[in-house]
Amino acid sequence: MATPTKIDLEDALALGPSWRHLCHVMLYAPDPGVLFGGRILLNYAVLMSMRFDGRLGFPGGFVDDRSPSLEEGLNKELLKKLGEGVSTFSILSTDYRSSLAESKSKVVAHFYVKCLTLEQLQAVEAGAPQAKDHGLEVLGLVRVPLYTLRDGVGGLPAFLENSFFGVAREQLLEALQDLGILAPETASDLKERTVQRKQTLRLIGT
Repeated sequence: MATPTKIDLEDALALGPSWRHLCHVMLYAPDPGVLFGGRILLNYAVLMSMRFDGRLGFPGGFVDDRSPSLEEGLNKELLKKLGEGVSTFSILSTDYRSSLAESKSKVVAHFYVKCLTLEQLQAVEAGAPQAKDHGLEVLGLVRVPLYTLRDGVGGLPAFLENSFFGVAREQLLEALQDLGILAPETASDLKERTVQRKQTLRLIGT
């Protein structure tokens, strides 16, 4: 399988009609909640979705060629995937983070990050079961556990052991680090664990 390469947005949009554009967004919100009587502070809520293929990914999909912009196309996809709860906000060009191009499939994947209020995020969660694609392309929403339990495994490390779509795992860790939600040393350690896991899986497959 070919490895996707980073590409500037301007260059991605100039690739031509034979390329398809795939857009996803990480939705997150400050969360004052606590676990276990205050021993664990949640700080933030981050949403991911369980896809039809059993992998975890971010909400979104392929953008219709007739959409005036990537952001408008992504907003339409979110309405189908997540329902009316997304009507309280819109993905804007300022929410854009990065693009990856895969030449063999001629697909460019664009990644966005959107900060919501906790009330907006909860409205998305509440409305998702009524969305057009619920139970079809999207099997449900999950919150990412952003903490690590005392055993060093439970919480985010265990969550990252799941199967992810494309580079969603790497996008998650990079976004959490860039936003200051994860400390750089914690993100670096989790990235190293991810690399080691991939190497182990390759050895098992040989």
